[in-house]
Amino acid sequence: MNLSEIESKEIMPGYHGKLVHGEQMSWVFWDVELGAMVPEHHHVNEQIMHVVDGTFEFTLDGITKTYGPGDVVIIPSNTPHSGKAITVCKLMDIFSPVRSEYK
Repeated sequence: MNLSEIESKEIMPGYHGKLVHGEQMSWVFWDVELGAMVPEHHHVNEQIMHVVDGTFEFTLDGITKTYGPGDVVIIPSNTPHSGKAITVCKLMDIFSPVRSEYK
């Protein structure tokens, strides 16, 4: 499989993801539009977010920080979080267990 062969899906407004699922994890490659927001939410999945390119404002458990290329954020299971693309962004998210609603 090559990433170029995976069809991008708009999972939420402004968040276009290429999704890869294994037995125990999901890996998502996001292209995020300027100003696109993820409302506060939480899920059972542990998540690791990596900012590949751009500037992304992220709130984790009530604490807001701005992240840029190379930054990594670990999001524990069931911890409230939200985000906003300050610029056009490329992000990668890993979820464990599989993010079944993204299948």
